[in-house]
Amino acid sequence: MMSENPFLDNSFEIKWSLLSSDKVEDAMQQAIALGNAALNEIIELPDGSETFQNTFLALEDATLLVSSPWGKVDHLTSVDDNPELREAYKKALPDVTAFTASIPLNQGLYRKLKAFADSAAASKLNPVQQRFVSETIKDFEEAGANQPEDKRARLEEIAKTLAEKTKLYTDHVLDSTNAYERIVDSKEEMAGLPESLIEAARLDALKKGIGTEEDPKYRLTLQMTSYVPAMRFLDSEKIRKELFEAFAMQGHYGEYENEGLIREILTLRKEKASIMGKDNFPDLVLERRMAKNGETAHAFVEDLFEKTKEARDGDFAALKAFVSEQTGEEVETMNPWDMGYWGEKRRKALYDFDEEELRPYFPMESVMNGLFKLVEQIFDIRVEEVTEPKPEGWHPEVQLYSIHDIPTGHHLGNFYTDWFPREPKRGGAWMNYLITGKAGPDGLLSPHLGLMVGNLMPPVGDKPSLLTHRDVETIFHEFGHLLHHLLSDVQIRSLCGVNVAWDFVELPSQIMENWCWERVSLDLFARHYETGEAIPEELFKKMIAARNYGAAGMQMRQLFFGKMDLSLHLNFDPASEQNLDAFIKEATDGYEVKLSKEYPSIVRFFNHLFSDATGYASGYYSYKWAEVLDADAFTRFKSEGIMNKPTGKAFRECVLAKGNSEEPGKLFRDFMGRDPDPEALLKRLGLAQA
Repeated sequence: MMSENPFLDNSFEIKWSLLSSDKVEDAMQQAIALGNAALNEIIELPDGSETFQNTFLALEDATLLVSSPWGKVDHLTSVDDNPELREAYKKALPDVTAFTASIPLNQGLYRKLKAFADSAAASKLNPVQQRFVSETIKDFEEAGANQPEDKRARLEEIAKTLAEKTKLYTDHVLDSTNAYERIVDSKEEMAGLPESLIEAARLDALKKGIGTEEDPKYRLTLQMTSYVPAMRFLDSEKIRKELFEAFAMQGHYGEYENEGLIREILTLRKEKASIMGKDNFPDLVLERRMAKNGETAHAFVEDLFEKTKEARDGDFAALKAFVSEQTGEEVETMNPWDMGYWGEKRRKALYDFDEEELRPYFPMESVMNGLFKLVEQIFDIRVEEVTEPKPEGWHPEVQLYSIHDIPTGHHLGNFYTDWFPREPKRGGAWMNYLITGKAGPDGLLSPHLGLMVGNLMPPVGDKPSLLTHRDVETIFHEFGHLLHHLLSDVQIRSLCGVNVAWDFVELPSQIMENWCWERVSLDLFARHYETGEAIPEELFKKMIAARNYGAAGMQMRQLFFGKMDLSLHLNFDPASEQNLDAFIKEATDGYEVKLSKEYPSIVRFFNHLFSDATGYASGYYSYKWAEVLDADAFTRFKSEGIMNKPTGKAFRECVLAKGNSEEPGKLFRDFMGRDPDPEALLKRLGLAQA
């Protein structure tokens, strides 16, 4: 009899209103029981009866019994965190982790998979099926399936502990972010901020019961929609300093202190690599990525560092000279809370360009509609909001959209959007998937289901949500990830969509950002919210002229993160008494400019590295690696026409549709006809001769 627990309902239309915290424990107990029963069926197969269907595909189905309901639970913790859900998640986590970690270490299961993989029948599978067999066996052996029993037991313990420690790290970051607020008593102290942001801060305070219509107060927080504009525009150095210091202390005080967890997580990762016969964690996790090992990834970061440092140093010297000129005082160094503020002042002086001038041209609805028109022209797909009947979401602001292939009318999938910040919602922006389509008798996949989430500027008063150009890039970026999932046309679900090498996964997302800079594509969605007019040509030219302003500094910031990540996993001894911040400072010497005062490293609230057992750990370099790929791949669009449907069709067929069905290097070559050009990124950033 089918369970009535809503988390176990596999319907395409998810009943979010029924997914309550009190049902999590029961759902996961049932799911794990069903999953174990399905695994046992594989293990108990009579020797010689193994087939592709009853081993590899059966394994995929068995794991889905647990990953599907748990995916909903995990998603809700990121968008609607609350004490009840957090407790339910915490209770279920050990059992879920134990189930997941035990699969590749189960010798009976491994034996059955190997029996088929080594059979004559396996050699007769089609190429995608053969890749699935090969990738699955590698998954098992990478997790320790071919290790002795004592090592397998320890690897299982490590997996469970890592899941618990990384979740606690994430909770500390979220809680320390939400614990801070700065109440500003007068509008005069908010000088410098655009009027729309001042009004947003006033309304936020009112919502919290702070201030009145007659005596308004203004609430500033560490949420990106509040913090980033304040650091760029707020004239009050005193308030900027307070905000910066609060931001720098996230995950680094009292009950939110994360250093102990960082050391524990690094220790466990190091031990796992050692058990697996690897010198370090990067060599373990990068073996099947494009970089292959930690040394290659590190060399990639160092090479870009050497090619960027001179330009970054020149920009920093020019910024100090600009501040000296503006203030009449000699500036030998800069305060960290002044960098964004004076950087914005210099941009405006150099290019007569204020990014806030663009905001009225980027109302959320127009941006979304224009994005959909863009992909319709390039990729031959139709995107429509689902309104009848009104779909459920996890919050009233959530919207649902469908995607259909125009030539065939085939329903490719649906996706949810959730764009505005809330305290129970973690910061940042991300894409995820909830359902991966399954091949039917006709070979067509059933619809995929995904989501994209952000923390962008909400509507203020009678004004719609007005975005910055960077916000628009964020939406296009996450939609690129979604397209990778929703346009995937691979018969094996485990090879679909974003289940690709980590240093390839950002190619579809980052290439989409390019259309945020082209006149012909901007005209599809950049329309003034009051007049409907396109961006004036003079403003567009200023925007393009200022595009690479600070590019060297921004690139160096990303390289710093990649260097810090690799250094921690290659060279730091977490069991030693070595000061964590001192190690990072020495390892990344030259990657950051010397400022007036040093603060604790961002590592204590850097979710990319420590919110998951692996995640971007040892792989943060991937952003720049994939940026090289996207900069190069977009040159074909530039050459053949950025709205050229045949080029879009080629990218869809060679990359977006293929998932992990072939090696990523081959997919890139299929589209470009050659290997990547490492200089493409430097040329786009103005750091090399075009």
